[in-house]
Amino acid sequence: MSITDIKLVRKRSPEIVYRPPRKEDGADVWRLIQSCEPLDENSLYCNLLQCDHFGDTCIAAERTSDGALVGWVSAYLLPDEDNTLFVWQVAVDKSVQGMGVGKKLLAALLDREACENVQALKTTITSDNKASWGLFSSLARKRGGELSHEPYFRKDAHFDGKHATEHMVTIQFAEGASDDLSGNWISLRKADEARSDDAA
Repeated sequence: MSITDIKLVRKRSPEIVYRPPRKEDGADVWRLIQSCEPLDENSLYCNLLQCDHFGDTCIAAERTSDGALVGWVSAYLLPDEDNTLFVWQVAVDKSVQGMGVGKKLLAALLDREACENVQALKTTITSDNKASWGLFSSLARKRGGELSHEPYFRKDAHFDGKHATEHMVTIQFAEGASDDLSGNWISLRKADEARSDDAA
């Protein structure tokens, strides 16, 4: 790609702001998640409560040109571990995919005052969700974190065979680590590594 091409891409890239959600965002969040397979759909009321009651640990990406909600992260501090942020869902609209919106959402959320004591991040991912594995592996590298995972909610034991096994991914952040400290990152993810546990 030439310098001219890069400049053109930058000109075409929409301006996006990353902000706490409002109650009025509930329906837009619900519609966005519906459009982002393979994310599980929740009730509109659930998304409304996330925007209202968990706004400090959820974040929305809004395109300034038309006010469209184009990105969303729902998360909360674990009740018994207030230094651990659990990320429930990350949704990015097709129109802005490939622009780093997911990474920016997570970075902006972790920089919030509500997350100032966060030392670890947890999330669950199915073995075939390559986009999520890539996103959270990148986050671990950027923040000098150590990534590990293990089967957690199992297909047969917890989902009655109706949903793939969810692997609990944990990123333990290095205290005071900067974005370029990739040496502490341990990648335990391989494409086939998790699949052997999926039927359990």
